[in-house]
Amino acid sequence: MKALINTSKRGAMFVKACFLFMLGLTQLAFAQSNSIESVVTNQQGANIVVKIGMKNPLEKQPAGFSIATPSRIALDFPDVVNGTGKSTVDVNIGDLRTVTLVEASGRTRMIFNLNKPLNYAATIEGKYLIVTIDGSGGVATAVNSQGLPVNPDSAPQGKASLRDIDFRRGVNGEGRVVVDLPLNQVAVDVRQQGQKIQVTFLKVALPEILRKRLDVADFGSPVQTITTTPNGENVQMVIEPKGLWEQSSYQSDTQFVLEVRPIKEDPNKLVQGTQGYRGERISFNFQNIEVRAILQIIAEVSGLNVIASDTVTGTITLRLKDVPWDQALDNIMQIKGLDMRKNGNVIWIAPKDELLTKEKLELEQKAQIAELEPLKTEAFQLNYQKAEAFKQVFGVDGSSTNRLLSKRGSAVIEPRTNQLFITDIPSKIEEVRKLIQKTDIASKQVLIEARIVEADDKFSKNLGAKLGFTDMRGLRGGDVGYQLQGNQRVALTGNYLGVGEQTGQAKITDQSFVPNSQFVSLPAAGINGLNPGSLAVSLFSAAANRFLNLELSALEADGKGKIISSPRVVTADQLKALIEQGTELPYQVATASGATSIFFRKATLRLEVTPQITPDGNVILDVEVHKDSVGQETRMGYAIDTKEVKTMVLVENGGTVVLGGIFQQTERDSVTKIPFFGDLPLFGNLFKSTGKTNDKTELLIFITPKIMADRFSAK
Repeated sequence: MKALINTSKRGAMFVKACFLFMLGLTQLAFAQSNSIESVVTNQQGANIVVKIGMKNPLEKQPAGFSIATPSRIALDFPDVVNGTGKSTVDVNIGDLRTVTLVEASGRTRMIFNLNKPLNYAATIEGKYLIVTIDGSGGVATAVNSQGLPVNPDSAPQGKASLRDIDFRRGVNGEGRVVVDLPLNQVAVDVRQQGQKIQVTFLKVALPEILRKRLDVADFGSPVQTITTTPNGENVQMVIEPKGLWEQSSYQSDTQFVLEVRPIKEDPNKLVQGTQGYRGERISFNFQNIEVRAILQIIAEVSGLNVIASDTVTGTITLRLKDVPWDQALDNIMQIKGLDMRKNGNVIWIAPKDELLTKEKLELEQKAQIAELEPLKTEAFQLNYQKAEAFKQVFGVDGSSTNRLLSKRGSAVIEPRTNQLFITDIPSKIEEVRKLIQKTDIASKQVLIEARIVEADDKFSKNLGAKLGFTDMRGLRGGDVGYQLQGNQRVALTGNYLGVGEQTGQAKITDQSFVPNSQFVSLPAAGINGLNPGSLAVSLFSAAANRFLNLELSALEADGKGKIISSPRVVTADQLKALIEQGTELPYQVATASGATSIFFRKATLRLEVTPQITPDGNVILDVEVHKDSVGQETRMGYAIDTKEVKTMVLVENGGTVVLGGIFQQTERDSVTKIPFFGDLPLFGNLFKSTGKTNDKTELLIFITPKIMADRFSAK
């Protein structure tokens, strides 16, 4: 079986299939019993002969198919490996460029890359498969190794067999079934059985390789399946199309072609398709019969009422056999220069010029009547629309051309009473009336509810310490510090000022000198404006003149909160609505002269939405949500923290949709320490301050539209 596809899309599908084939299993799960040993090509006249050497003889010919874009022929060898050691064989003989071998999944595919679509035939001769590609573009004939034609079929001797069955897709979407016949005298019977086409090939056999059911639905033509089976001493083919289609067939020498074309239905035409005649079949054999008489015969057969103009005259000679009556009618009208107009089951037939002239006169008469018909004035009270909305419709504002009223018509718009005063002919006033009836209707109301949820979970912890030493012996009449050797002594305290105060080098102020005795001052930081709690311990001598002071401070904060904002607004269908609440914050802006001025910026909760009610009762929302809040204070004023969602969604009536969400998590660990001492095990905690923060915030925006009843009001 070969399949030709005349579109680039099918070529792309072919390439994709080859790539998937090449990416299959690279290691076979079983050992193949055969292999391709050699590929030899030569040219015999216009034909290209490819001799494929096998390790063992083939039991049957490999299945094959071909496509037109790109031009390729593919043969599949099951249970066969590539033993040539090459993946590509360069040929460049005639229209055959290369031969590609692809091995995967227990089989080998041989691809012939061509310059143009060509037919092929194959035969088995011992350990060789000989493929003949017809270079002339005609039907290929298989030849043996000596170049002599052979019969490649496996049918019984003494009886001719079908040589090949091919399916091709035309450029206009038609499906073509091409059958290569063994002789040009084979009789073919084509019949339409309901929605199926039955083709019978008389007195021929069917090779085993062609006995199959082909599924060609993916080719995009009306043909879905082709089933070919032996039927006694004949071969029967059943073709199953779908949709509206028409078929035709012809036989040229040893090739039979059946074409199935799609039909695009046109309700304004008597027949559908290019040749989609569906009438009852009739036969005519008349010499010089009057045209009016043959039209009377067609009227009786079709059951339609045919009215022929008096100008339909003359005679015609007809020899039609087994044709639909509508096709016969078309042929008669084309030959005699006639045309028709169909109204229900009545057909009016007249010469083409007469019909065109009559239609032209009718249009001119209507135009003249419109010029002479008396004018009429009528007032229209608008209930729901603004009268000024019709300015552009009637061209009152001069911005557009009036296409609704006639040349003599005019319109007056009264905004105070919301009325329209139309002056025109009665037919145009009636058109205005229909327009107002369709447009001046109450718009449906939509209630839009939004819920903005802000949730936070915050945790903070700070730890710190103060450590100091004070020697007060000098203030109590003793010796300051500690003796090193001889009369050398050393004083120990927290800082330079503390040493001076102990040794008398600095004057003690009224303020306490305890801060000057600190070794370490790394207390815990406050949280949310609150100071940390502390615990102080002092170790001193019995004379209370030497002190070791320690203060531990700690603060931990854990908070959870939720802010829910729920703005709601009601608006008409396809009208924008806006609801806003918040505050305005001042900020300074420098001018060109160097002075400053005060401006205000909004920090608001803002919902802006435009609903559109769909015919199936859903709502399309063009929505914009702003959730602003006051941020940090700067020199120029307060910053504004903004959160915004802008989108368009389709929501069912009364349903809720999540427009968006923002989740933020902040984790921070901070350590402030004295080098080296802060790293000491255990005692290092006295020389450092630690802080830990873990904050989580989440923002979710929900929106719910509800189509309101006529007397519904939001609560």
